Amino acid sequence: MLSPERLALPDYEYLAQRHVLTYVEDAVCQLLENKEDISQYGIARFFTEYFNSVCQGTHILFREFSFIQATPHNRASFLRAFWRCFRTVGKNGDLLTMREYHCLLQLLCPDFPLELTQKAARIVLMDDAMDCLMSFSDFLFAFQIQFYYSEFLESVAAIYQDLLSGKNPNTVIVPTSSSGQHRQRPSAGEASTLEGVEAALFYQCLENLCDRHKYSCPPPALVKEVLSNVQRLTFYGFLVALSKHHGINQALGALPDKGDLMHDPAMDEELERLVLRWRPHRSSRQHRAKEPGAFGCQRRDKLEAPQTVPPASAPTPCLCQWEPRE
Repeated sequence: MLSPERLALPDYEYLAQRHVLTYVEDAVCQLLENKEDISQYGIARFFTEYFNSVCQGTHILFREFSFIQATPHNRASFLRAFWRCFRTVGKNGDLLTMREYHCLLQLLCPDFPLELTQKAARIVLMDDAMDCLMSFSDFLFAFQIQFYYSEFLESVAAIYQDLLSGKNPNTVIVPTSSSGQHRQRPSAGEASTLEGVEAALFYQCLENLCDRHKYSCPPPALVKEVLSNVQRLTFYGFLVALSKHHGINQALGALPDKGDLMHDPAMDEELERLVLRWRPHRSSRQHRAKEPGAFGCQRRDKLEAPQTVPPASAPTPCLCQWEPRE
């Protein structure tokens, strides 16, 4: 059933907003790259499997960074996959360094840039050494803000630096003044004696920025709420407030609330099924290993030096996004 939002938008605008063409182009590229394997299953089945994976959010696994960051849905899917794959780190209470978290990110995206991980860690550690340990939840919520809103935050950082250095207009025309008098703002030297920038002025600059970014920035009402609670703030103070804001996390919709971060019933149920399936198979293998001549080895009546059998190499994971179902 079509949503009211879909019916309210022209077709071309809806396609652009949902980045449908991005997924169609990616699907066609994968089809051409794997046409020999796909031909035996059929093109229709391939497209069905591909768009099912997009809906489920598994289409981003082991993909290149340029694809992972291509759409808001891809970014949210990557955040959700990172949480679900590594939430046991937080569940066990482990603390990791920035580089260790980066290694986890690279398990899902081999070319994930170190710079983004460093920026996320800086939100948590502020001015502390970058090799300090971080909890999973602290890093995850900071990483969510930095990764999902990366372009928006780059513009915010530029605005903040301009305000900090006094590059903003030095005068403001008071609308109610009939004589055209001007109200002077503090000079750069005066502003430097205070920490950060004026929150109200900062928000005025961010209002226009939010209008330009539209779908790739936090909801303006929530940004206003964050900035209305303080008179002055630093750039990293602003990022910390965003990362800890309950409403912004809900609006983004990729991660659960902090209190539910370690709970994922669906994943726990799936893992339990895998464990139950694996146990009988493992017990059967152990039983066969104890039998004479197990695994094709001939029984020896005399002690002989065991021959070294090289272990089978682990199968190389298939990085192709689409895999046919059995």
